[in-house]
Amino acid sequence: MRLHRNLVFTTIDSLMAIFNEGEYADKVVARALKKDKRWGSHDRKFVAETIYEIVRWKRLYVEIAEVKEPFDRDNIWRIFAVWAVLRGYTLPDWKYFEETPVRRIKGKFDELTKTRKFKESIPDWMDELGVKELGEEIWTKELAAQNEQAKVILRVNRLKTTKEKLRAILMDLNIETEFHKDYPDALILTERANVFLTDAFKDGLFEVQDASSQLVAYFLDVKPGMRVVDTCAGAGGKTLHLASLMENKGQLIAMDLYESKLKQLKIRAKRNGAFNIEPRVIESTKTIKKLHEKADRVLIDAPCSGLGVLKRNPDSKWKLQPEFIENIKKIQAEVLENYSKIVKPGGKLVYATCSVLPSENQEQIKHFLSTEIGKEFTFVKDQKVLAHESGFDGFYMALLERKNK
Repeated sequence: MRLHRNLVFTTIDSLMAIFNEGEYADKVVARALKKDKRWGSHDRKFVAETIYEIVRWKRLYVEIAEVKEPFDRDNIWRIFAVWAVLRGYTLPDWKYFEETPVRRIKGKFDELTKTRKFKESIPDWMDELGVKELGEEIWTKELAAQNEQAKVILRVNRLKTTKEKLRAILMDLNIETEFHKDYPDALILTERANVFLTDAFKDGLFEVQDASSQLVAYFLDVKPGMRVVDTCAGAGGKTLHLASLMENKGQLIAMDLYESKLKQLKIRAKRNGAFNIEPRVIESTKTIKKLHEKADRVLIDAPCSGLGVLKRNPDSKWKLQPEFIENIKKIQAEVLENYSKIVKPGGKLVYATCSVLPSENQEQIKHFLSTEIGKEFTFVKDQKVLAHESGFDGFYMALLERKNK
């Protein structure tokens, strides 16, 4: 296996931006892939996957390379050399690799991977938190699963097509997919492909959405004609799924603090042919008060640590801080208390996160049910999805019903 200079240089530049300038890996990768129009799919794959791999295994590689942050360019080359040696590449005779201790790298890898925090490449505090909340055995399995490459999963847009038709359309483009009995709208790609370039995507026949995330809309038990409020809609992945399950009938209010995200949702909704969505920016508490006791269904896809989606966002291992998690728990409690008032008597609420920590999930629900407003709700059921059991993202959802007065 040969290393190509222009691809490696792009990778080095990208890692400098992620590690030293705090840029988000997905944005840096997207930018890197536009760098050279002559690159074929193999080249693009090398750049994207190498960047993500080095970000994912940063702690392990840094330890083996014996470098310290902040990294200068030589440090990044040393980290890259570790990756290349461990991946079985023959190092070319470039000046950057002149003093690479190949045998030492392999020896240090064998030694360090006996310890979980190096083997799974994770900060000490995160490792301790995971053990405290999930226990040694489950956390070890979960971490290993979170370090695997995420699958590409599509959600068929039922407003425009069926799963079977979409599969056939993609098959004609040499994109193979599989069904999964537990996920009625999911198509799982057998090999990674850039599905965003297809006419099927441009025509709104599908969205890219993890299988665990696809469970949430079903959990909310929506029906055509209802008034449904998605309180933390963001760019609207789950909103669009709700619209398709509602068959475009009824009112679907998509709320968010950020207008920029709702603008993205409008573009996606148009492509999806979802016409019952009404975006609303949360400008003040008045926006919420106007809806008190008005909705049949409310979704609270709460802000969270994201510790269930590390395989998708490996750079968040290095960006997250313990104080952020403490802070986000307070926000989750406030959001639950404030937005639950939108549910009308007899209506239902789903609280969901993409975290695997009980303190953000079951314990939040337990606390909410003990509050003044929470006493008006009955716990119906919950579901926790762990990556090592499902093969998909870690997730949590709880269904509550507001008592009739």
